[in-house]
Amino acid sequence: MSYQERRAIVSLISTVLITGVYSAYMVQRYPEVDSYSAEMFRFWGVYFLILIPVTIVAKIVIHIGFSVVNTIATRENEPSVTDERDNLIELKSNRNALYVFSIGFLLAMASLVIELPPSVMFVILIGAGVLSEAVSDASQFYFYRRGF
Repeated sequence: MSYQERRAIVSLISTVLITGVYSAYMVQRYPEVDSYSAEMFRFWGVYFLILIPVTIVAKIVIHIGFSVVNTIATRENEPSVTDERDNLIELKSNRNALYVFSIGFLLAMASLVIELPPSVMFVILIGAGVLSEAVSDASQFYFYRRGF
């Protein structure tokens, strides 16, 4: 298995774990108020504003740890040069992620059109973000495994 494949798997697992653990923590703080109250919107605003930096910091730490463990285990360093194939694989995986997030965004807006509570929209947006990142990582793994 190549370095890029291992990195994609680690990124996929870390994305799911970080979001899952953070969501489990935040569910305990879910307010028991009307779904259209200011407190509910405040909860979702805090949820997103904290999720973003937590995810960034955790992913940086995980990728540094992955690089160290990978270097120790395999005695090979991270490839310092990316070629056209690597760039093309990244572009295709980003395209797939964008399609997934766009569909998720449309579903989130459709939930408001059919008069579901705003919480449903926020959950769909979070799910679309996590799913799009997972699709990006899975696409990278697939393209590297396939040979393009």
